[in-house]
Amino acid sequence: MAYHIPALLDESIDGLNIRPGGIYVDATFGGGGHSSAILKKLGNGKLIAFDTDEDAVRNVIDDERLIFLNQNFRFLKNNLRYLGINHADGILADLGVSFHQFDEPSRGFSFRDNSILDMRMSRNSPVKAADLLYTLDEEELAGIFSSYGELPAARKVAGAIVRLREKEPVTTATALVDCIGHLIPPGRRNKYLAQLFQALRIAVNDELGALRDFLQQAAEVLVKGGRLVIITYHSLEDRLVKNFMRAGNFSGMVDKDFYGKPLTIFRQVNRKIITPSEDEMERNSRCRSARLRIAEKLV
Repeated sequence: MAYHIPALLDESIDGLNIRPGGIYVDATFGGGGHSSAILKKLGNGKLIAFDTDEDAVRNVIDDERLIFLNQNFRFLKNNLRYLGINHADGILADLGVSFHQFDEPSRGFSFRDNSILDMRMSRNSPVKAADLLYTLDEEELAGIFSSYGELPAARKVAGAIVRLREKEPVTTATALVDCIGHLIPPGRRNKYLAQLFQALRIAVNDELGALRDFLQQAAEVLVKGGRLVIITYHSLEDRLVKNFMRAGNFSGMVDKDFYGKPLTIFRQVNRKIITPSEDEMERNSRCRSARLRIAEKLV
């Protein structure tokens, strides 16, 4: 199994509008698929790649134009400054979880394995999913399941977990699935569990907070005419990206100056989101929910 097959590869690389001598950022290196494609179009330019997962280090490409940082992309600006770089001509982020993380039982991302509920993108992070299930109260757990998983009956799910942990900690995927199994609507098992595990993963890694930080810093770092290329996989992150590209904020409300002129940071290159073709979905079924948005900085 490949570490990760990049989604919408050609479309996202085209969206960067790469200049051979430019400076580019791959904010989610993973298996290196997007970075490899960028390097093929890059002449004497520079590519800075980020990935918080220590396992991604094994995929680093031997190319003097590439600088790999085992860092969370939420620290984009500080890391670039440390390298003496104060601008970028294009920034790409694929927000999906890698195949490796899903398929490696020890990482605890999947409900299909009887593994410890870990879900940390970086093993240096102190809190695992099992820790949240043990320490958060019922209201806090319900909030995570409702806000991050848009899960029906979130309060009942949280209550079932709290009752079980009074007898024994909920530490494995199987224990969690068995605990809330009676609450899953008929015919929706996989979808329901995917939403539940998504919610825990987002909470463990503060994914939406990290995305907000990243987008704000990307807007500062990009040069005028620079491209921001983002691939999302669920509505929560896609809404943040859409609003930010449209309005420069996360509410989506466009501010106006004294004369009523819109104060926008970006021009949306593709006003209609780009989705995988039927052919790509046939080759890579995991890309089905991928959504690509591209914006160009105006100022």
